[in-house]
Amino acid sequence: MRILIVGKKGQLAKEFVKYLSNTNINYSAFPKEKLDVSNINTVLNVVEDYKPDIIINCSAYNLVDRAEEYPYEAMKINAIGVHNLVFACLEKGITLIHYSTDYVFDGEKAGLYTEDDQPNPINEYGKSKLFGENIIRSSLENYLIFRVSWLYGEGENNFLYKLSQWAKSQEYLRVACDEFSVPTSTRIVVEITLKALKEGLTGLYHLTNSDYCSRYELAKEYFKLANIKKFIYPAYQAEFNLPAKRPRFSAMSNEKISRILNVDIPTWKEELESFVKGDKL
Repeated sequence: MRILIVGKKGQLAKEFVKYLSNTNINYSAFPKEKLDVSNINTVLNVVEDYKPDIIINCSAYNLVDRAEEYPYEAMKINAIGVHNLVFACLEKGITLIHYSTDYVFDGEKAGLYTEDDQPNPINEYGKSKLFGENIIRSSLENYLIFRVSWLYGEGENNFLYKLSQWAKSQEYLRVACDEFSVPTSTRIVVEITLKALKEGLTGLYHLTNSDYCSRYELAKEYFKLANIKKFIYPAYQAEFNLPAKRPRFSAMSNEKISRILNVDIPTWKEELESFVKGDKL
């Protein structure tokens, strides 16, 4: 089995590399400089040279607010780039693993979102990710799409890292108390992805830690575990006046993937404690 990882510099790809480097699985990871998914010729050339059986797409445009002003930038990676990978997979009979987001939902449901719920994104980022999903689902048979939320791991492009940096420069922090989802570690995503791959699963699944919380609750718990002494003020989304709307409640249920793979996925609190104790920031 030969695995090609796209988006080498991102936190999820880094977790895959760390995990796979301790196995005998043949893999190669490419950064954007060597594999720009928006360039069809580059995609086809890399695939032809490496000849993977599986492509794990960790590339993504996730600048949510910037996407409101420059939606094409998001579409270029999250939709056109996905189309190019799909084309290569069709040409060579390759399985594609792709990651989407809870932002495909509008946040109006009274309860956890399941795979059967109808997406209705309320920002350009969410729309671009849904386009990518639909391209895969309408074109491929051998694919796995995992919707994840509030992803964190080693690296700087996550909420925990931003919190730690804000704490160094601000007298106190204001964090939204009316935005809810599921903090999810890259460790869990990698482990469940590879287990699903081993079991031969295909299709769309929600892949998160268990339970849910607000941004405010996450910040409080993280600071407690990391022993960061800083006051956090509960604020409302509207106070930040951000360009992109966020779903107020986009927490997803991981019941389907947990049941099929017979796994017990830790709660976000349990996983966060393990992450902080591992000194990974």
